[in-house]
Amino acid sequence: MFKNPFSFKGSIGRGEYTISILIVVVNIFLLPYIIYECPDSTIELQNVFIGLGLLFFILLIWFKIAQSTKRCHDLGESGWWQLCPFYFLLLCFSKKPTNKK
Repeated sequence: MFKNPFSFKGSIGRGEYTISILIVVVNIFLLPYIIYECPDSTIELQNVFIGLGLLFFILLIWFKIAQSTKRCHDLGESGWWQLCPFYFLLLCFSKKPTNKK
């Protein structure tokens, strides 16, 4: 699980994709709290947290795009489909198509 999470090559299943989405959502909600609600922080320390938070946010978005692209490819679609609103729900619940002859 989570082999090459930042790579756009490979494939992932529904379970791994759903866990990836949960990781992204939880971290996006926790990030502002960690940055702004840090007790006993000075302005300089808060600026460091903002910079690290921005870097972490960029890595988190890259992770989400890479995982979504791999899941789109598993379903036989282009990675650009992930830009459609709520398409991630389809990615979470769709099974990989089988080629029956």
